[in-house]
Amino acid sequence: MKSYKNKINRIRTFALALIFIGIVIMYVGIYFRNQPVVMVIFMLLGVIAIIGSTGVYAWIGLLSMKTVPVQCPNCERHTKMLGRVDICMHCNEPLTMDPSLEGKAFNEEYNKKKTQQ
Repeated sequence: MKSYKNKINRIRTFALALIFIGIVIMYVGIYFRNQPVVMVIFMLLGVIAIIGSTGVYAWIGLLSMKTVPVQCPNCERHTKMLGRVDICMHCNEPLTMDPSLEGKAFNEEYNKKKTQQ
């Protein structure tokens, strides 16, 4: 079974991965020092990945400010929740703010528009 993670943490992990991918791409460009055009292309691709990461971090920061902080019933720590169902950032306890979903098995499909009928 797939392990679920908090949505905010998944997006932050993706942004961090973009930074490292950008740095690796730029390092690959160093191996083409004798071919300046290829080296510049790799350097620009790396910079674009890092700029993309900055954009993702800015977006998740703005999104994080709109989230609803809830107290986890399991660990009693506050966590930020996106959507109808989410996972606690600290203990991975399934959380919901929709009373009709309480007691049901956790499924991320509850956050999709077509299942909210």
